Formats: sequence, structure tokens, C-alpha cells
Amino acid sequence: MSEILQKIRNRTATAVVIGLGYVGLSVAVEAARASYLVYGIDIDQDKVDQLQSGKSYVSDIKDEDIQTLIHQRLHAVNEFSSIAEADVVIICLPTPLNKTREPDVSMISSAVASIIQYVTKDTLIILESTTYPGTTEELIQKVIEDEMGWKAGKDFFVCYSPERIDPGNRKFNVKNTPKIIGGISPVCAELGAQFYGSFLQEVIPVSSTAAAEMVKLLENTFRSVNIALVNELTLMCDRMGINIWEIIDAASSKPFGYIPFFPGPGIGGHCIPIDPIYLSWRAKMFGFHNKFIELADDINSNMPRYVVSQITDILNEYEKPLKNSNILCIGMAYKKDVNDLRESPALEVFKLLQQKEANVTYYDPHIPHFKNDGQMVYSVELTSEAIAEADLVVIITDHSSIDYPLIVENAALLYDTRNVTKPLEGNIMLLGGHKRYGNTFLRDEIFQTDMEGRDSFD
Repeated sequence: MSEILQKIRNRTATAVVIGLGYVGLSVAVEAARASYLVYGIDIDQDKVDQLQSGKSYVSDIKDEDIQTLIHQRLHAVNEFSSIAEADVVIICLPTPLNKTREPDVSMISSAVASIIQYVTKDTLIILESTTYPGTTEELIQKVIEDEMGWKAGKDFFVCYSPERIDPGNRKFNVKNTPKIIGGISPVCAELGAQFYGSFLQEVIPVSSTAAAEMVKLLENTFRSVNIALVNELTLMCDRMGINIWEIIDAASSKPFGYIPFFPGPGIGGHCIPIDPIYLSWRAKMFGFHNKFIELADDINSNMPRYVVSQITDILNEYEKPLKNSNILCIGMAYKKDVNDLRESPALEVFKLLQQKEANVTYYDPHIPHFKNDGQMVYSVELTSEAIAEADLVVIITDHSSIDYPLIVENAALLYDTRNVTKPLEGNIMLLGGHKRYGNTFLRDEIFQTDMEGRDSFD
């Protein structure tokens, strides 16, 4: 341990990052900035080629950041032999759900198999991929001990540190977000804390790798359940004739005991739709069923269908069937200001509209194209003509760079699922069934329910 600890302290250690997606590339860049020699491994040759030419494919990392480091402190490769030179190996690979919505940790297992081919004693191995409690012990510690005959905490060191990157967040990044670390043993945890502490602002140790794994699942289960709560309240308020956006605004004035969450067309990305399912799946092995998690998943995953239902109602009020109507979707990424399509609710809305034979186009400054059922779909140019030609414009992802006044000014009819058009005036319908006139919310006739004594406004 003393040799690797000394290398970390004087930053002469060599680090290998396996997986150069949003998380892996961010970690690799930050470690290289701190003067570590970093090898980034990715089997996607296109990513390797882009990095080697000084280009970034991650929206939060600039080309200049790559150009400053590449071929000097940072090297991008597509094979695993550099692990033989590594003092620290960090695994940052996707952990999706399979078709039966069970955890797919095959990429982690594949990476460990490759590590075993080259790893030397006294190497620190850190898993950052989000997964269920017990993964680090089962897939890394025990596998290497069985295959190599080594002892974790003595011959090699193992930690888990959940990634906490929030794509598009301009305030918090890898460097200034507190880093959780848990080790197989106290010695492992100390090494992991020393390594991350050498280039990140704050490191928070926990008692074990399982505890560190659980931290990430708690964080995203908290978000999933609360988003589902406000989504369900949106459906309820729709029936009651109450505007959910007005309620959230008013409730947010309370300075204690309340945290605002906002409704939307669904949830997406590599964390919130997936992480709680990992926890629910793991809990069943202990005879525990997470009803909150499963209910939240059901509510959130059905929001795209609610959006399409509202689109149908809006068009019907204007005597337009959804079939053959021209629908312009604004935003396809799973959240604002990122170029990530993973689990995006916009994709589901797009597909559902196509299934109902609408003529669907989209505009997204961060997503120039994507594949839909094997066919490439391209973003249109956002012009006043393109907006005016649409029977309905639907705002799904609220990117900051989009010209919303242009949309409101030219759209004959606009459906805003994110409440991003506040305080603009126009023929704007909101998620939850209200029409906006500037800052005033009015209940629209087409979403009226059969409630005695409630007036209808248009």
C-alpha cells in the first residue's frame, strides 16, 4: 500500500478509466488536469477517434479541454493493455435494464475479465457504475480473488464510488460535487479517499462498498418518487380543474418543509428511470417489495401517453384529428441542455404520435439526428415558417438556447409540457390542462370535467 499511496500523494500514479461516456470522460479529464497520467479506454472507435483529434462529444466538456490534455496527460485507446501500467483502474460503464427490466451488469463483468488479463498487484480498482448493493463485492472482489488467488485489501484494493454527475448543470460538476467512497476494507477506503481527494474538493467516506452503492440508489429513488408524486398530482388536478403549476409556485413560497418538484412528459437519462429498479430488484432477494418504487415507475413511465392524450384533446377542440396533423416537437434530449437521448420521454412521445399516423417532425439544437425504428430522423431548422406550418407545436425538452418568443409568436397552437413559456402570451396549453394568458392561468373548456358549480373559461 505504501508505494501506491506515495504515487497518489505525489501524483505520479497512472490511472486507467474504462468507459469514456459522460461519467468516464469527465473523471478522466479531471484526473489528467491534476497531473495524473490517464489512459481512457472505450471500445467505441468513433469516441476514441474524436478524442484523439481533440474533439469532445460530451456537452459539458469543451474541445479546448481535450486539446489541452490529449496525447500529453490523457490518452484515448480502444484496447486494455494499458491496465498493465495502471496504479488505479476506474470502471465507468453503463448498467442498463434488460428487456425484462432486470439489471444488466454484463459490461462490468466483461471489464473485470479484461482487467484480470493485465492487472498487477497493489492496483486500486474503483467501480463508479450505478448498481445494486453488493455488486462490487460479487463482481470485482470475489471474481479477482477466485481467478488470481489474491486477497482484497492486501494484494489489490477495491472501492465503490457512485458517480454524481448532473449533465447540463452549470453550478455543480465532478470537481465540486462531494464524492462518496466506500472500500472493501479500511485500507481500501483510505486509498480511494486519498486518490479522489487529490483532485476533487470533498470526499465523504462511508463504511462499505454496499453503503456507497446504496447512497446513489437512495438519491435517485428520492427523485423518482417525488417526480412521480407531482406527476400524479398533475393528473388529479387536471380532473379537479386546478392548475398544478400555480400550486407548485405558491407552495414554493414556504421557506421550510417543502422541496419543489415539477411535472413533465416523463423521466429519462441513465439514472432516474433505472436506478430505483435496481434497488427494487435487489430488495426482492431479501423478501422485501418496494411498493413506492414500483408505483413511481408506473406513473412516470406512463406520462408520455398522458401527453399524447392531451395532444389529441387539444387538436380535437380545433376540429383536427391527430391523424395526418403536422406536429412539431421541440426538444428530444432527456433533459435540458444535454445531447443525451437515453430513456428520453420525447422519444416515446415521438413514436406514439407516429403510431397514431401524425406527421411528426422535431427540432433540437443538441440532437441533430437520431434513429427511430432503424430510420434516421433529422432535426428541422427552427424558422417562423416551420413553426407556422405545424398544426400543433409541442415543447418536450426545455433547452435554454431555444428561441421561445419566436415559437410563441408564430405557433397557431402550442402545448408546453415544461412551463417554459412563462410569462409569454399566446395560444398556449400547459401540461395538466390549462391555457395561459401571460402570467394568468385559465381553465380551458376542452379539459373541463363534469364538476357541478365549476365555470368554464375559454
